[in-house]
Amino acid sequence: MEILQTIWNALTNENELLLNIISVPMTFIEATIIYLLFTTILNIPRIKKQSILYITCFSIIALITSWFIPTPYNTFINIMVYPVLVYFILHTNALKAILAEVVVYVLCFIIVIPLIAIYTSIFNVTSVQVSIIPIHKLLYSAMLYAFMFLIYKLLKKFNLHITFLDKFDTFSYNILIINFIVGIVAIAIQAYTQYLYIDYIPSFLILLSLVILLIYFFISLYSLYRTSQLEKTKQLLAEEKMYNKTLNTLHDNIRGFKHDFHNMVQAIGGYISSNNMEGLKSYYKDLMGDCQINNNLAVLNPELINNPAIYSLLADKYYKSEDAGIKMNLEVFTDLSNLNIKMYELTRILGILLDNAIEAASECENKLINITFRKDKKTNRDLIIIQNTYTNKDVNIDRIFEKGYSSKQEDDNNKDSKNHGLGLWEVRKYLKKHTNLDLYTTKNKEFFTQQFEIYN
Repeated sequence: MEILQTIWNALTNENELLLNIISVPMTFIEATIIYLLFTTILNIPRIKKQSILYITCFSIIALITSWFIPTPYNTFINIMVYPVLVYFILHTNALKAILAEVVVYVLCFIIVIPLIAIYTSIFNVTSVQVSIIPIHKLLYSAMLYAFMFLIYKLLKKFNLHITFLDKFDTFSYNILIINFIVGIVAIAIQAYTQYLYIDYIPSFLILLSLVILLIYFFISLYSLYRTSQLEKTKQLLAEEKMYNKTLNTLHDNIRGFKHDFHNMVQAIGGYISSNNMEGLKSYYKDLMGDCQINNNLAVLNPELINNPAIYSLLADKYYKSEDAGIKMNLEVFTDLSNLNIKMYELTRILGILLDNAIEAASECENKLINITFRKDKKTNRDLIIIQNTYTNKDVNIDRIFEKGYSSKQEDDNNKDSKNHGLGLWEVRKYLKKHTNLDLYTTKNKEFFTQQFEIYN
């Protein structure tokens, strides 16, 4: 009985040691719930290894700062550290890393202020007592975590998440980041102030503060949404402009074929009447080459290449190749709107591989690039295969991913040669981030081949 009384006294009186002990499991629970919330809202993929690492780092930093750094300095240190953890461990962009913290702070603020007011009224204690008496700390935290977990389950059930954060121009991106940094600091200061002085602040001021915070948050989300719509419109206009150029070129080529059709038939008849099969074969080969150009232009269609980012990239590289006198053959046999990779990363990787192919093919007598998108159903993967002619048959395919390695001869006076070789090194960094991406490099007498694989 005496032991039970001792335990009860420890729980119901101020006890810093006991608070430090119970804060360990509570911090890990809080880190887990916060992680589930922002990854669900921002649609961030959850990988087991990354999840464990993030929750562990989050919890350890929170415990260290709460034990050894006085308030409110520990709060501001955490504000700076948590987005960094999201950025580096979960491999998100900076905007998502910052927004992850904004979302959590807003949700916590919305829940904490009313909940602490209700709890202090029910148990007739102050907010300070809730934070320093173990029994109240346990009960209040259990209520808070239960509400947060319920919100997570509702978000997951109704599939509510933000999906328009993946692409902005540099200016919009920077403005949004600054906006959310300011928002985080403002929310943190307001939340901490109200938490400390909730017993002395009139209820209507707390309510007003909560309403203003909600208004700020929803205006920020709305501005973010409008910005994403503008970005999408700009992208569609660029796509339409590129497609119109494709249609005009295709139209001119077809008009030329129509105009010369009679002459083509006469030429074929001449070879047949003279039984000149070698001449006919050569003529047919040239004719099919012109037909393939029209076929490629027909493939360069937004309805077939049903991913705006990939379409814009391919169209740009196609005309870049055309200007360099390179023949580019393009085949699409898969749905490009449903690839298991972030579009920003795919366009970076694909852009680097195509730039390298164009550079290598431009130095050849036979300037040719073949690009194929296809689905491998047996292994449940999408393949992007890029073949190009090349001159340096001695290129070391085991070293091409090294930083600064170049298949070209080094030239210290050539500024371009100093930057050459960084592209494939950047590609390798993306491959190391993800377990579902592979790149295989091969070569033969005619073609240098890069096979990029995306597993589903």
